[in-house]
Amino acid sequence: MSMLEIDGLTIRYADSPAPAVSDLNVVIERGEAIGIVGESGSGKTQTAMAIMGLLPANADVSGSIRFDGTELRGATPTVLNRYRASRIAMVFQDPRTALNPYVRIGKQLRRVLLEHKMCGGAEADVRTLDMLQKVGLPDPERQFRAFPHELSGGMRQRAMIGAALIGEPDLLVADEPTTALDVTVQAQILRLISDLHAETNSALLLITHDLGVVAGNCERVVVMDKGCMVEEGSTREVFSAPVSPRTEALLSSAPRIDSEVMSSPIDTDADPVLEIEDIAVSFKEHRSSWGERLHAVKPMSLSLGECETVAVVGESGSGKTSLARAVLGLLPADAGRVSFLGRALPSHVGARRNRVRQNLQMVFQDPLASLNPAMSVREIVAEPLRIHESGMKKEERNKSVDTMLTRVGLEAELAGRYPHELSGGQAQRVAIARSLILQPKVLICDEAVAALDGTVQHEILKLLLTEQANSGLSLIFITHDLAVVRQISHRVLVMYMGRLCEIAENEALFRRPRHPYTKALLSSVPVIDPEASAVDVPLAGEAASALSPPTGCPFHPRCPHAIAVCNEETPELTQCNSTLVACHRAADLDLSY
Repeated sequence: MSMLEIDGLTIRYADSPAPAVSDLNVVIERGEAIGIVGESGSGKTQTAMAIMGLLPANADVSGSIRFDGTELRGATPTVLNRYRASRIAMVFQDPRTALNPYVRIGKQLRRVLLEHKMCGGAEADVRTLDMLQKVGLPDPERQFRAFPHELSGGMRQRAMIGAALIGEPDLLVADEPTTALDVTVQAQILRLISDLHAETNSALLLITHDLGVVAGNCERVVVMDKGCMVEEGSTREVFSAPVSPRTEALLSSAPRIDSEVMSSPIDTDADPVLEIEDIAVSFKEHRSSWGERLHAVKPMSLSLGECETVAVVGESGSGKTSLARAVLGLLPADAGRVSFLGRALPSHVGARRNRVRQNLQMVFQDPLASLNPAMSVREIVAEPLRIHESGMKKEERNKSVDTMLTRVGLEAELAGRYPHELSGGQAQRVAIARSLILQPKVLICDEAVAALDGTVQHEILKLLLTEQANSGLSLIFITHDLAVVRQISHRVLVMYMGRLCEIAENEALFRRPRHPYTKALLSSVPVIDPEASAVDVPLAGEAASALSPPTGCPFHPRCPHAIAVCNEETPELTQCNSTLVACHRAADLDLSY
């Protein structure tokens, strides 16, 4: 008897003409790792929720879900609770919504043990501390007492994995467990899940749109499209010789770190469009009574040419978004200046002329949070024209909106919809259309494709590059996805703890990174090749607190190449061939691929 047997599973909702999942058949054996891949809306998460008995009341479910021979579809909460946590557990995509913000981490893990009557209070404390240590949380006693908001994103994800594993389940269902994480934290989390899976011989159902994650962690893969299973087989066979056109499209559109560069050559001798000179950003620490400041961005400089794409990469907390917001005047800068077309700009956006604001636009990471829910798509895209082109007639404005929606690949009937009626990819296209309708000179994209499926991501990148070729648009592209950086950037700027540690041309950086941190970022990118041998996690631990940074080089506590001088002196940016790098050992280290 198989551990989990899904037979003819169909999930329908009354307000949707097509089923969310249609006649799905999947079998999972003990100790097996299986991946489910597909675009948003393909039915991956709906399948996971059906297994856990967490579908909403308006879901019409048919078919069978048997675990160890017991039927779970339609089972009562009493029956389901006998299997949840102790036999089947789930890791959700966003720990911020899965963890109770009002309850300390330790108490949330204890509650799993106590509510399912797995042990008493004293033993629950011991097992909780042991699990926090197993999932790699530093100082488990301290994290036991911490609230979720006091942990970093990677630490919250580890705590949620701990909550899922503390009952020692036979099956772990992980729904996009690493989608929004930095590439280094993603590598740590995947290694953690893999190690615990091997240690306990539990089964793993991994749901993701990242094919590299599946290639390195799953023996079998199921490909879903519009609620249907379109292909199933061993990961090696499916990835090497896909049968379904849908699988082929997913594989061909997936960004790869060894892919061809999509961006066009630029004129490096032309005057810069945007210049950033010694800009610095800090915040007052709200819990400090001594006026202590957190230095988010240490003084740094950057120039951006016409048609150029500069990618800004680094882990969460490295200062990427603070830098972008300071450039746009959305955050006050402590020092330095920003110049546009040779003219210095006021530091606050409110003091800048309309023409300048029109030419400096931004696409935010979460489109649904940046789009007004009370406005239709047409109203959202037209709003910049109403503000900056007040003399434009309504008919002309509507024509411009229709043209822009077509350019970003949106159908005309979507103009009357509201943000909540759009998919993630559609919402991001609306945000891009709103930013481009004023024909800006500079567009800053802050993790604009981070949570999108591979095919949608590929389309968005092609859209931006087409716009760049047609209008001379310059891009600052903030991301943690090095495979995307490889495809679209001309230069790459690497940040760590608010400092610029390396800046180089695309080809030079990917061929021979000069800073150990850059090499660690590149080595953490999942490879879409099931034949590739597993590698050690290249960067363990987390960055030090920005309130109490280490002496010397800020990266030295995590650097495998650190020597005495790294602990004592902060390296300055120096020229090393064509690269600017802040590393004492840049000249003598060979970090090439």
